[in-house]
Amino acid sequence: MTKGPNSLQAVLERQARELSEAPTAPSSAPMARKRAEKQEPKAEKFYRASREGKRLIAGHFRPELAKQLKLLAAEEETTIQALLEEALGLLLVKKGRKGIKP
Repeated sequence: MTKGPNSLQAVLERQARELSEAPTAPSSAPMARKRAEKQEPKAEKFYRASREGKRLIAGHFRPELAKQLKLLAAEEETTIQALLEEALGLLLVKKGRKGIKP
């Protein structure tokens, strides 16, 4: 299964090309940069409608926890995001805060 283009890799490759094409004389550097910009169209910002009005909350956890979460999501035929939303809602209620509605 092939994945789509990696945006980080594309940026690194573009920078490498710009550095390899950079002239040695500093006076022609702005012209070379303009030429490179004209050759490559700017990448469009990635947009996903399902993320509209939402914010990313992230954390780093042990691999064992990630695996358990994936297995639980598969067993319950739901998503990790839905499980995390449920868990955070329960945490807020436990801490005496207003709960969240999915």
